[in-house]
Amino acid sequence: MSAAEGLWPVNPVLAEVWRSGFLESVHRGAVVVLDADGDVLFCAGDVHRPILPRSSNKPVQASALLAAGWVPRFPEELAIAAASHNGEDAHRDLVAAMLDAAGLGPDHLGCPQALPLHEPTRAGWLSAGRAPERLAMNCSGKHAGMLSACVAAGWPTEGYLDPEHPLQESIAVRLGAASGEPVGAVVVDGCGAPQHALSLTGLARGVLGLVCAPAGSPERAVADAMRAHPWLVAGTGREDTGLMTAVDGLLVKGGADGVHVAALPDGGAVALKLDDGGDRGRTPVLTAGLRRLGVPAERLAPWSLVPVSGGGSTVGEVRAAPSVCP
Repeated sequence: MSAAEGLWPVNPVLAEVWRSGFLESVHRGAVVVLDADGDVLFCAGDVHRPILPRSSNKPVQASALLAAGWVPRFPEELAIAAASHNGEDAHRDLVAAMLDAAGLGPDHLGCPQALPLHEPTRAGWLSAGRAPERLAMNCSGKHAGMLSACVAAGWPTEGYLDPEHPLQESIAVRLGAASGEPVGAVVVDGCGAPQHALSLTGLARGVLGLVCAPAGSPERAVADAMRAHPWLVAGTGREDTGLMTAVDGLLVKGGADGVHVAALPDGGAVALKLDDGGDRGRTPVLTAGLRRLGVPAERLAPWSLVPVSGGGSTVGEVRAAPSVCP
């Protein structure tokens, strides 16, 4: 059995799908809402058992890059180091510039080659016969940040993804300290980097710590950069970009396999995991949690319901279960 198996609990209903007026299916999982002091305000499911936060770990990971000695030339570089970007032109150009500033190039990236996530950009590549590239991979900014931190710290760039590399060891320590709990397991993420298991409570606590950190600290610098440049964190049409644009002070980071985390500097944090790893139930549950923290429903309306299509029209919707709604 791999280290990743056995991490997901069986939990209550978090989101439900209504099609043509009938409850068709449910998304199960867990969600935790912390107040401004980091105490549990609301939870459903097992929020203390380790899960794999995937890219939701990136904001805290980015703070470890600063602690290692990396000094971004401008906040945009820090924002994309914590991003899961679309691979749009400006995303790739920024990552390439970061590598160049460190005396490196795209071939130094350890992430896989990929096509852009942004549909129009990807369609243009396919029609032109353009091959996948490492710069277009959604985690390339994180990898460029990791390599930049290695150069700044005087650590070898060779083998920078090895869990025993000093950079990865420092990231593991930082994640454990920020979450207030030991890392439950270390496996390999989809981009090739080490992935660290934490509980939803620990995940929420770590991201809340970023937005509440003192000005000038590495943690606060990450939060400020992401919130100032939400398009770099995700991209055109993405939920994280839209939510951070709509709600002042909100920090949001999604992760693969049905994970999402968000935090407000004076309001608390929300973290969730859908057991089926699906995407369509994430934002309804996330927005229900944010409403418990006092975010006005009208600000969250575009993400509170997810339409279900059938036969070329909308035939249903995904919404948070009544037990989760405030």
